[in-house]
Amino acid sequence: MQPRRPDGFDGLGYRGSARDERGFGVAFPARSFSSGPELGHWVTTPPDIPGSRNLHWGEKSPPYGVPAPSTPEGPAEEPFPGGGGGGGSLGGVPGPSTGEGLREPGREQLSRFAGFGIGLASLFTENVLAHPCIVLRRQCQVNYHARHYHLTPFTVINIMYSFNKTQGPRALWKGMGSTFIVQGVTLGAEGIISEFTPLPREVSHKWNPKQIGEHLLLKSLTYIVAMPFYSASLIETVQSEIIRDNTGILECVKEGIGRVIGLGVPHSKRLLPLLSLIFPTVLHGVLHYIISSIIQKIVLLILKRKTYHGHPAESTSPVQSMLDAYFPELIANFAASLCSDVILYPLETVLHRLHIQGTRTIIDNTDLGYEVLPINTQYEGMRDCINTIKQEEGMLGFYKGFGAVIIQYTLHAAVLQITKIIYSTLLQNSV
Repeated sequence: MQPRRPDGFDGLGYRGSARDERGFGVAFPARSFSSGPELGHWVTTPPDIPGSRNLHWGEKSPPYGVPAPSTPEGPAEEPFPGGGGGGGSLGGVPGPSTGEGLREPGREQLSRFAGFGIGLASLFTENVLAHPCIVLRRQCQVNYHARHYHLTPFTVINIMYSFNKTQGPRALWKGMGSTFIVQGVTLGAEGIISEFTPLPREVSHKWNPKQIGEHLLLKSLTYIVAMPFYSASLIETVQSEIIRDNTGILECVKEGIGRVIGLGVPHSKRLLPLLSLIFPTVLHGVLHYIISSIIQKIVLLILKRKTYHGHPAESTSPVQSMLDAYFPELIANFAASLCSDVILYPLETVLHRLHIQGTRTIIDNTDLGYEVLPINTQYEGMRDCINTIKQEEGMLGFYKGFGAVIIQYTLHAAVLQITKIIYSTLLQNSV
């Protein structure tokens, strides 16, 4: 289960001050890639406020109107310039010439706005634009008697067109609201547990095995809390639109609570108890988290070294400096999510079949593009599910719907590239 979607949870270091992220789900690293020395020429100290001065440890602020004593370490500061908008210094900080003074703040504001837009475009692609791929991918995973495995994107596009033609666009975007609810429950549960327990929410650079174990324990408890809501969200995304009633946005919460207390949710005797789902759910979440974290750190390290050797600080253009500030993190998140999804796809197939069993869910026929099929599996547990898939569907049975993953990440990569081109154009025009 992931950060940008409920398939998984966040990755280690994915979210610094936010959430991550997806996904049981993705976030951005706590340390910005742009904090290196190569961007030092973009950083300026804030100007002093008239009537006060920047304090150091042990100093007291002088009363208003009393001049601060001059320090022997350097020359006296320039007086604060009045009214006019010319060059010179501002509060003792040397300033650029008139043209640069007008252009620098505008470029900085454009950089911040563009950086926010790039992150927003990435999240939009990850959670909204790619949702049809998630819907079809899950339907193929739980369709145990499907003859077409949809391992390539060509068959996936064809079946998506059939669903859209017979049921309308809602068939491809169903359950999207519940995925956001699962992400919210995941972030809320993680914050509450870390607040009332000594379990660390983030791992410091001077980590030790005990700290790693406590951090993974926090993630495991978070996955357990979000598990019933993930099951309800999974049902909403695979349930056929043909027989589906118009449910509210909070139906996922209602069904998740009903799954816990065992009331209000229609099910059969084949429904696996939540205790039987804890191990595969936590296993998938923790492995996805660890793989994402490792891949993300490796990619960031490679990109940082490549940028350092390929663009020395003294010869780096302002446009390239801004690109190096935002895109390495997005690329690292993209690579981490892709690798973890591909590596854990067989385990995800098993997990979804165990969650959906006994819930009386009716899915679309992924072979024809119309009609519906019931889910009547009778797996006794995770091991029995793995052995049954291997015997009856072969090893490729674990990869049903894999073509949707190819489309999903191809689309995501295209959006990142387009936003990079737009961002570069805006920065070049502002220089």
